[in-house]
Amino acid sequence: MPRYDYRCRACGSTFELTRPMSESGEPATCPEGHDDTVKLLTTVAMTGKAGAPAPSGGGGCCGGGCCG
Repeated sequence: MPRYDYRCRACGSTFELTRPMSESGEPATCPEGHDDTVKLLTTVAMTGKAGAPAPSGGGGCCGGGCCG
């Protein structure tokens, strides 16, 4: 289930809720009990396979891989 970050406008605290995507836009109450909250925009870092070598830079026609 996805996690969403929220910020309370009343006290300034930032908190996280785990809820279904269908409920991501629903109102959220901060841990201090305030209802004036806003959902924060978060990003997800996507990376390649674990342990896969990073592509190497270099010159040449194809990054240096075929000119060995």
